[in-house]
Amino acid sequence: MLLQFRDQHESGAATPLIDRPQPAVAAVAPETGCRRTVLENGLRIVTEHIPETRGASIGLLIECGSRDETLEESGLAHLCEHLLFQGTSSRSALQIARQMDFAGGQIGGFTTRDYTCLHAVVLADHVYYALDLIGDVLLNSTFPEDALAREKSAIVRELEGGSDVPSTRVLDLLKKQAWPGHPLGRPIAGTADAVGKHTREDLIYFFHRNYTPNRILVAAAGNINHDDFVADCRDAFWRLMGDSARPRLVRPVFQPGVSFDNIASAQTYFAIGVPAPAYTYPERVATHLLTGFLGTGFSSRLFRRLREDTGLVYDVHAEYHAYAEAGMIVIEGATRPDCAEMAVDIALDTWNRLVAGEEPVEDEELIGAKNRLRSQHLISSGDVYTRMCRLATQELYFGHPLDGGDVPDRINAATSEAVQDEARRLGGANQEQQRLHVAVAGPPFSGGG
Repeated sequence: MLLQFRDQHESGAATPLIDRPQPAVAAVAPETGCRRTVLENGLRIVTEHIPETRGASIGLLIECGSRDETLEESGLAHLCEHLLFQGTSSRSALQIARQMDFAGGQIGGFTTRDYTCLHAVVLADHVYYALDLIGDVLLNSTFPEDALAREKSAIVRELEGGSDVPSTRVLDLLKKQAWPGHPLGRPIAGTADAVGKHTREDLIYFFHRNYTPNRILVAAAGNINHDDFVADCRDAFWRLMGDSARPRLVRPVFQPGVSFDNIASAQTYFAIGVPAPAYTYPERVATHLLTGFLGTGFSSRLFRRLREDTGLVYDVHAEYHAYAEAGMIVIEGATRPDCAEMAVDIALDTWNRLVAGEEPVEDEELIGAKNRLRSQHLISSGDVYTRMCRLATQELYFGHPLDGGDVPDRINAATSEAVQDEARRLGGANQEQQRLHVAVAGPPFSGGG
């Protein structure tokens, strides 16, 4: 989001710090080029020095996403992110936009189920300028009533737009029905009814309860000096005080089954979900490789069978959606309504044959999946924004930066047997469809009544 905002737990209340502030704690990881410092107020700072670039990306990651909302608070994290850019005590929304434009940079934010991120990409010379602006947004936002009304209306339009997109609708349906009653099953932006009821007081209380320094980290990647950046962060965020606890992680209970959403559309869209491990799963490389040869690229099994062999779909793909407490492998595609049952059956048969070992992982297709995954990692490493995002999420989920150079080695080390074992473990050998949830959105067909 570049100033065009893209895309039953109870939080603990924020309490002021009463102990004497502790000195900053620093850590160095020379093998990664990363450094880490914890300020006196608990704010974490992680940087990666990339001397060969003239740019820098900074990100302020707040450990507050839609999973931190109660059912009644649905959509508040996303709404809060919107309102942060709508003016501070010293800058209007237009001034915020213009000042980033004058610096030749980009500023934005987005909300996920696990966290909220405010970010900027600028020339290395303008890092302090961007940091000062983000600090102002975080510390001095006024959440004006007129802006709240506008943003609520804009978010409702956003929700209506998503409802008009069958591929979005079927994915929302899958997570809602597969993870019933859990925050991971709710849409990040909430519902139109919930958003419409939120008041300015609700927003301010939610903000102060969750936006405390012990739940905020600042990540930066680019041609920057760590010590100078830490000093800049101390200047920008020294007034940020308080402490709060996140809701306890509760793994959702995966609900197998079939769900239908009968809508008027030219095609029928389907999404098949398989329960998968959380983000920090030690064998996550095997999970990514599994989705790679299953549903990424023109040579993937699903593409060959549903596109090349039968012509049932234009596109079909598989992805690993991972969060702090759980994950899901998702197979998505679309076809003509009268072909939907056949397409879903072929996709399920492809998965079940893999799980049962009837069509095990082949060395050749695993090599292709390895090459794609390794290439994606290395090519994207040339972008400072991507490097910053990696740094921030590694600090969030693992508590420290990971050695990026280790990733290609881990990819290369994966064997066909290891990936086959992962498929068997995820699918539950001999259980066939009992660990699956199938969501279908489109005109009614024979399988949907």
